[in-house]
Amino acid sequence: MTAVNLDQLNEPQYTAVTTTEGPVLVIAGAGSGKTRTLVYRVAHLIERGVAPESILLLTFTRKASQEMLWRAGRLLNDTCSRVVGGTFHGVANMLLRRFGAELGFGSSFTIIDRADAEGIVNLLKSSLGLGKRDKRFPSKRAIINMISGSVNKSIDLEDLVLEQYSHLSDHLEEILQLQKHYGEFKFDHGLMDYDDLLVNWKRLLSESPAARDEISGRFRYIMVDEYQDTNLVQADIIRGLAHNHENVMVVGDDSQSIYSFRGADFYNIMRFPKEFENTKIIKLEENYRSTQPILSLTNDIIRNAEEKYTKTLFTSIEGDILPKLYVAKNEGDEAAFIVKTIRKLESRGVALENIAVLFRSGFHSYKLEMELAVENIDFEKRGGLKLTESAHMKDVLAFLRILVNPRDNLSWNRIFLQLDKVGPKTAQKITAFISAAADPYLALPEYPAGKTWKDSFNNLVELIRELLSGNQAPSVLFEQVLAYYLPIFYELYADDYPKRQKDLDQLGAIMKEYDDLQAFIDDTTLDPPENTGTDDDIRRLVLSTIHSSKGLEFEAVFIIGLAEGRFPHSSSGFGGQWEEERRLLYVAATRAKKYLYLSYPRQLMGRDRRFSFAPMSPFLAELGGGLYQKIDSASCSSDYRTGRFSGKPPTGKKTVRKTVRKLKMSDFSVGCKVEHPFFGTGSVKKLSGSRSLDVLFDRHGLKTLHLDYAKLKIK
Repeated sequence: MTAVNLDQLNEPQYTAVTTTEGPVLVIAGAGSGKTRTLVYRVAHLIERGVAPESILLLTFTRKASQEMLWRAGRLLNDTCSRVVGGTFHGVANMLLRRFGAELGFGSSFTIIDRADAEGIVNLLKSSLGLGKRDKRFPSKRAIINMISGSVNKSIDLEDLVLEQYSHLSDHLEEILQLQKHYGEFKFDHGLMDYDDLLVNWKRLLSESPAARDEISGRFRYIMVDEYQDTNLVQADIIRGLAHNHENVMVVGDDSQSIYSFRGADFYNIMRFPKEFENTKIIKLEENYRSTQPILSLTNDIIRNAEEKYTKTLFTSIEGDILPKLYVAKNEGDEAAFIVKTIRKLESRGVALENIAVLFRSGFHSYKLEMELAVENIDFEKRGGLKLTESAHMKDVLAFLRILVNPRDNLSWNRIFLQLDKVGPKTAQKITAFISAAADPYLALPEYPAGKTWKDSFNNLVELIRELLSGNQAPSVLFEQVLAYYLPIFYELYADDYPKRQKDLDQLGAIMKEYDDLQAFIDDTTLDPPENTGTDDDIRRLVLSTIHSSKGLEFEAVFIIGLAEGRFPHSSSGFGGQWEEERRLLYVAATRAKKYLYLSYPRQLMGRDRRFSFAPMSPFLAELGGGLYQKIDSASCSSDYRTGRFSGKPPTGKKTVRKTVRKLKMSDFSVGCKVEHPFFGTGSVKKLSGSRSLDVLFDRHGLKTLHLDYAKLKIK
């Protein structure tokens, strides 16, 4: 084992790494090397003689913990394989499979994701006869949001509904009924959702002193990354883990707490010194990502926060380019400015994939996406489905899930629905039949199949026998399932099966890395792999909501839509939500390394389809002078204001401009065919005032467009 060279750390990092006993709170500013600090601390503890298996590293993604432990292993010339690292949910899964009997359930439970949970609620709504003729009855998604919200925010469901969903208070009794049946369904069928993992881990630590003492005794050194993103349940878990000691180091940045909608509690990091007496607070303020002009602006963004750990980011990185603020005439002008600036950045050698456009909400990039499509700039919009969340992947995984939990009725029901000539009612009947038996596998062949679907049913029975015939590797089981499923797959997804086929190929490659099927099922549910179905050779601009960009960094960052009513969000009143919006802007700005562009349109179209004046965001208005260079459409060249930048160098030849007649409303009539550069071909359905019209596009549905910006052509 090699000696760990702590000379690589700055002074606050060194203090955090070497303070190994007692509670420690590390306030790590954006880009200040918090990962490096955690990596060195793991290595330092092991070098001092601490048993690796007594170290617990909790992160918010499995990939993050794996990378940290790999880096720590390189420092030690050791694998660090005995250190326990993972997400809260992953570690909860491991402990509950071992200690689950203490709470009354076995070790073979199946973890369900959000889509599965919504599917169960849908089944329960149907079986209980709820909301059949009531269009105002909450959707399955809304019900799961409420149930999950009550868990993550540690408040009763009734109180949550009355406080945050008052418009649904008339349905309170039915919502509570669904919550009760949802919990019973999961317990009866050996299922746990993400919230159950945390709640049951907390229960284990509070209700079983023997289990708590064993777990706390094992993990003598606890480290938690991104502590500002924890909820109250997770904070209680940390308190319980430290029952026999107080060797807890939490690392986070209060200024980057932006996930309250998921239940994260900003005050967890603020109250940590009160929960753990004699907490040592260490601040990491030297930034290794951005230039000082960018940091000066971000420091000023957070300066007016009502509650915070005061810190000032600084850097030794050279660079004197001020952030730019572009005041656009409208969203079309804003999009044109961004496209032109992207072309300029590319000409300076900035790769397209190293440029990001960030926004408060997904629909804010609508105009920009159209402009990028016209200019043939490839882009990737972050925040889509994970690999295993799509329907065809869930179809395949259902077969594998019943092998580890034969009581998983949700997966059985999905399998039966794939049978030819079998509908929801028949699928539920088969599911009920086998679930009532002592052994669902043995009961399956006994079900009296109908004449029209007997052959397909027998094929399924034969597949189940094949899957159960011996201790086969997960990859072999996958191939057997695939051979059965592919004919069904081609029929179900006839329109786009070649694209979906790539997902199945990717899943097969992932399965080859596993020897244990239960581990594979758990990992793909708790930390779904990313979908890599796109061509990796193509360089793409990144479009992303700010929430999805956290933890990333780019050479150049655009933050768009910084107008009052959009940022902060119009529903944000003064108080906690307003302060989180401020932190959201701080997170966005700290993603930039060298170039930072802020922009907003002076005109926005409202819900009434009328344009109104849009002042700049109050957060911009608060900024001190000299922190950015202001550009507005009046002072920009015509390329910025109305034209498009082609990306081609000037030829030196005289440009001949063609006069294009501006279309009038009288040029259009209901039913006439039009062409749009992004949406394609469509027909006019309605003519409105203010030069607006509704067009039904063949591939994109109904859109409301304004003639001044839509660039329509009459076919």
